[in-house]
Amino acid sequence: MTNVDLKQFAKEIRVNILECIGSLGVGHIGGCLSIADLLAVLYGKHLNYDPKNPKMEGRDRLVCSKGHAGPAIYAVLAEVGFFSKEVLKTLNQGGTTLPSHCDMNKTPGVDMTAGSLGQGFSCAVGCAIGSRLKKDGATIYAIIGDGESQEGQIWEAAMYAGHSKLDNLIAFTDYNKMQLDNYVANICDLNPLDKKWEAFGWKVWTVDGNDVDALDTAITEAKAHKGQPKMIIMNTVKGKGVSYCEAALVGSHSMSVSPEAKIQGIKEVRGE
Repeated sequence: MTNVDLKQFAKEIRVNILECIGSLGVGHIGGCLSIADLLAVLYGKHLNYDPKNPKMEGRDRLVCSKGHAGPAIYAVLAEVGFFSKEVLKTLNQGGTTLPSHCDMNKTPGVDMTAGSLGQGFSCAVGCAIGSRLKKDGATIYAIIGDGESQEGQIWEAAMYAGHSKLDNLIAFTDYNKMQLDNYVANICDLNPLDKKWEAFGWKVWTVDGNDVDALDTAITEAKAHKGQPKMIIMNTVKGKGVSYCEAALVGSHSMSVSPEAKIQGIKEVRGE
């Protein structure tokens, strides 16, 4: 995509998230809305992909290791044309191609199955190794959650990526400070998160993860940096852009979205 208004693109992704989860009436809306700005920047400016050829050789790959944010991935894939927006209304229903968690065997444009927290990130490291062996020029992107970052597998993968100097790997932590049933700091605090990643051999940026310009700058710098894998820690707001999701705090991890709430949320996002 070229000449994309990234802020407007992020709004359309949020609308699609509301349509998708609202069609089912319940879902992981908080952590979907918090990464909408990142997805707008990636698919609007940085990713090399082709909706008409989802398995294109040499394409960049995105692994959403926090697989419960599948509806956010579906929202952007529909927006850029991998499938019709009407399909968003089939989320997690019988015969759907959009299960609640990402599945590469069901959904066009999904590059890696995820759901069991921690495992997707290992797959992203494997994709980066494979791409380097093939010399296909692809950049591998991965999104991990802050609650997910309490999984030991995250740090095993991080250690190996640092050891291997996988500079074709750019990862993002959705640091909204909340997980399923409490604040991250109350369960197993991650701070100082930037120093942890640096200790594992990664180059680290910390940005406002709901600011498309800040994300764009960090990704541009990360792509240019050589010799290390890159981590962009995104300080985000869980449920960003929809007042009742933001107000629900931890409760927005998975929450009901009635038809009325869906309409209200869409109007808020569009500023109506």
